[in-house]
Amino acid sequence: MKVLLIGANGQIGKHVVDLLQNSTEHTLRAMVRKEDQAETLKKSGVEAVVANLEGSVDEIAEAASGCDAVIFTAGSGGSTGADKTLLVDLDGAIKSIEAAEKAGANRFVIVSAFQAHNRYSWADNPIKPYMVAKHYADKALEASDLTYTIIRPGGLLNEAGTGKISAAENIKSGSIPREDVAKVVVESLNEEKTHNRSFDLMSGETSISDALKNI
Repeated sequence: MKVLLIGANGQIGKHVVDLLQNSTEHTLRAMVRKEDQAETLKKSGVEAVVANLEGSVDEIAEAASGCDAVIFTAGSGGSTGADKTLLVDLDGAIKSIEAAEKAGANRFVIVSAFQAHNRYSWADNPIKPYMVAKHYADKALEASDLTYTIIRPGGLLNEAGTGKISAAENIKSGSIPREDVAKVVVESLNEEKTHNRSFDLMSGETSISDALKNI
């Protein structure tokens, strides 16, 4: 499967790059927003394209041309304001969904946010604009014609992954290494049990492959 990774320079995206670069099942095209980021990826043997989520749908669709799937791990980052959250996490995600449809990349995996589907869980959250953006981006993906997977990880950690997770429609609380989120993203590409499904994700006691088969 030829995969366009949107957000390849992010913390989860970099783990996904490593996994796809070494995959025997998939080939990678990494999308970044700066030329120097693309050059760095190219030097390590990664096919890279430059496109901006604040640009046009056509620009993103061109980046996705010839791809079978899109992975969206992009985000505006914690240091930006609500304006960038709106432009990247909401509108950028929706434009990417439209671009995937236009390019014929029918598989779409998105990294959302923990409990983004449940408004009551984040009614008083200090990052409520971010949660709202994720909520409606996920809604747009569900309403599309794409075969989707929506992954809602809990607190993100930079420690080494364990390869053990808990994945379910609703999980109370928890955290997970970014490395394990990336592994779940990549394994979801071919796991049919994750097709047209959304789930919360935390560290747990079950192997990633087994957990995804029992979503």
